[in-house]
Amino acid sequence: MTTAEAGTVYLVGSGPGDPGLLTVKARDLLESADVVLHDRLPGPEILDLIPDGNAEDVGKRAHSDKRTSQAEINERLVAYATDGKSVVRLKGGDPFVFGRGGEEAEYLADHGVPFEVVPGVTSPVAAPGVAGIPVTHRDHASSVTFVTGHEDPTKPESSVDWAALAAAGGTIVVLMGVTRLPDYTAALRDSGMDPETPVALVERGTRPNQRVATGTLDTIVAARDEVGIEPPAVTVIGGVAGVREELEAFLR
Repeated sequence: MTTAEAGTVYLVGSGPGDPGLLTVKARDLLESADVVLHDRLPGPEILDLIPDGNAEDVGKRAHSDKRTSQAEINERLVAYATDGKSVVRLKGGDPFVFGRGGEEAEYLADHGVPFEVVPGVTSPVAAPGVAGIPVTHRDHASSVTFVTGHEDPTKPESSVDWAALAAAGGTIVVLMGVTRLPDYTAALRDSGMDPETPVALVERGTRPNQRVATGTLDTIVAARDEVGIEPPAVTVIGGVAGVREELEAFLR
């Protein structure tokens, strides 16, 4: 059993939501740490592993005033560790995949705080996988790109080059992209991607209330609305999204 050490911060990934996919090391640290600063993405079954009084919700809620700034989270991590406490910073998925774990690691290092990274099963691979969508496949894609869907594709300063992605081929997995789905699917079409390219949305992948919508670049927005897909969800764009149709009847 791994026991959390005093004065150390653990940047822990909780996986995509299914408590069975939480690593043994992550579970041990949740049970032994003095304080756990957690996001909203880990499910209740995982958060219930934290002893009473040790959990602090620092999650960010979209379109809500209820949020803890990243600066405040960083400061709390350092303050608790400096006070001699063992600290877990619990995130959904993997802490270094769109989880700001890299920023927190740099802040801890700058302040002389020892830390350890505990990887988690990452949702851009796990959520499509449980829905019958392999992100790579010899017949469809030999590369996969993870991008954020938060950004407006029409921004001149956008860090996501949708035109380059459209030209590159392979699989594109978009995280946090439910709201801007019409924008980036249009950007891909305008950049020359075939409108008939398969697309799938997987909401709350690996959880009992998982939902999936499928379509093409042309039809996926209507499919999203028909199914009622809401965040958190991942978008899979590319030939691999069409594999689900072959596998769906046999998925458990």
